[in-house]
Amino acid sequence: MQLQHDAFASPLGTILLVHDKDRNLRALDFADHEDRMHRLLRLHYGQVQLMAATAPEPTTEALRHYFDGDLGALATISVQTGGTPFQRHVWSALRDIPAGRTHTYGGLAAQIGSPKAMRAVGLANGANPVAIVVPCHRVIGANGALTGFGGGLHRKQWLLEHEGVLAKTPADKLTP
Repeated sequence: MQLQHDAFASPLGTILLVHDKDRNLRALDFADHEDRMHRLLRLHYGQVQLMAATAPEPTTEALRHYFDGDLGALATISVQTGGTPFQRHVWSALRDIPAGRTHTYGGLAAQIGSPKAMRAVGLANGANPVAIVVPCHRVIGANGALTGFGGGLHRKQWLLEHEGVLAKTPADKLTP
């Protein structure tokens, strides 16, 4: 499979964007987690060849608007993912969680009609290749605790603060 890649500067660091020829976003990850992105691409698509190309303007504009405070802008980004049918079902449900809201793994499992599949939902969440746009950062533990995020918990915290879910933490208290 041949895909195109580009980089995007964000308040959270450089973001890597991977698109297909039809301009669908296939992967979004942070530059310091590039190995994870390549692992997920191989897992979902097998052998992938990445070619440098400018990311589609609608994607970069939507990301700019999101980081500038238009939290609904991400809904305009066209996403196409691999994965199992169950994973794609979870990722679709993630896109239904509005900005400014969170969901628990159990709540998400119940929402998709598999109330006992909390662990499977967690695994699908962790295999999400399109961070931020498929907002796995909006899933938290049943006790309200921030749980894993492929880009690091400090980024999950920043995203939830940006979306108004958490109170802002002073910059000197954030861990890189």
